[in-house]
Amino acid sequence: MAKQTTDQTGFSDVAAGVDAVIPARKQSWLQYYLPSILIFIFAIVTWELFVRLFSIQEFLLPAPSAIYNSLSLNLNQLLKLGWFTTKEALGGFAIGCSLGILVALATARWTIATEALMPFAIAANSVPILAFAPILNNWFGVDNPVSKMAIVAVIVFFPVMINTVRGLTLVDANALELMASYAANQYDVLFRLRVPNALPYIFNALKVAAALSMIGAIVSEYFGGNRSALGVYITQEAAQFRFANAWAAIILACIVGITLYLIVLTVERFAIPWHPSVRGEER
Repeated sequence: MAKQTTDQTGFSDVAAGVDAVIPARKQSWLQYYLPSILIFIFAIVTWELFVRLFSIQEFLLPAPSAIYNSLSLNLNQLLKLGWFTTKEALGGFAIGCSLGILVALATARWTIATEALMPFAIAANSVPILAFAPILNNWFGVDNPVSKMAIVAVIVFFPVMINTVRGLTLVDANALELMASYAANQYDVLFRLRVPNALPYIFNALKVAAALSMIGAIVSEYFGGNRSALGVYITQEAAQFRFANAWAAIILACIVGITLYLIVLTVERFAIPWHPSVRGEER
């Protein structure tokens, strides 16, 4: 009987703990996002009032209400344009991130790879890649999305590679000694120690790359592209002084970039739930 009472008390404590965690998580969510939401609302209201009070012309700065109306009226067209550009961004994101991780693995595994590949990687990062947009358009064709994917791939390659290299090399010396004491070979050290250690660095790089990919795709389309592309639409609408339409397309591009970032963030929470940064977000 005493044991049953103890068990019931234990279950009650667990249930009480679970009930306490749920409000705590809600409170943590509000504390984390509420300031950003309030600042966003304040900025939109201030923007609208500023345009109306000072009679700012639309070609200088359209009001948020005008942008919203344009977004509502042209939503179907903008979604088609946004999907076309998103495919370019995702293609370049996949290529650039894959190459960045592979090069980082090679440099972490073989010293000769570091000496051979790092100078080229640094040189590629120092070159203004958007200056090559007309050249890539000439190589692949203006309407070919491959030229835009190539630009996005180069833009995201360097941050992914550098962060992955840091994660692969900044390993606890005690952990390396422990692996050596178990006579682990280089591949075991790489895939059982270095790669898990690098995962938080990789996901940080992927979150940055997700935002950069959409930016790179949009800007590369400014130099010419398919008429179904979002960047081409922005330049055409701006050239014809329909700036509310151009701003609506920019807002859509921002939403897509934020969505890509949140997707990577969600994958990170499931992939590395053991990492302190992820546990800290769930608290």
